[in-house]
Amino acid sequence: MASRVPLVDHLVLEPEPRLRSAVCGTCEADFLTRRNACASCGGTDFGERTWGTDGTVVAFTIVHRAAPGVPVPFVSAIVRLQDGPIVQSNLVDVEPDPAHIVLGMPVRLRTFVAGTDDNGVEAVAYGFAPLD
Repeated sequence: MASRVPLVDHLVLEPEPRLRSAVCGTCEADFLTRRNACASCGGTDFGERTWGTDGTVVAFTIVHRAAPGVPVPFVSAIVRLQDGPIVQSNLVDVEPDPAHIVLGMPVRLRTFVAGTDDNGVEAVAYGFAPLD
């Protein structure tokens, strides 16, 4: 099996894909990115929290123009995780057409290989797919 690495620090691949956040030890604010200080209270002590994989779409847009090499159209969405934070991510496994996407639509975290380097190491990204 090829070696796999997450494309972003807040994606955990093992034992199963999950998102994780840095949680402030003072006020318990969550951040998906590494922090030197809490944006809510200024605290500098952080722990870690992992999240579930299910959520709902709270906003979306269909992107028709992107950087060279990025296939369009695609759906960029704001997803509220069932057990916590709000995340921005792309929707996958759905037609980029408003007729196929509704606010409040249930979705689940999905990972996919975004690329492979010359040594066969796979970079794994994530998106959210509609629940069947």
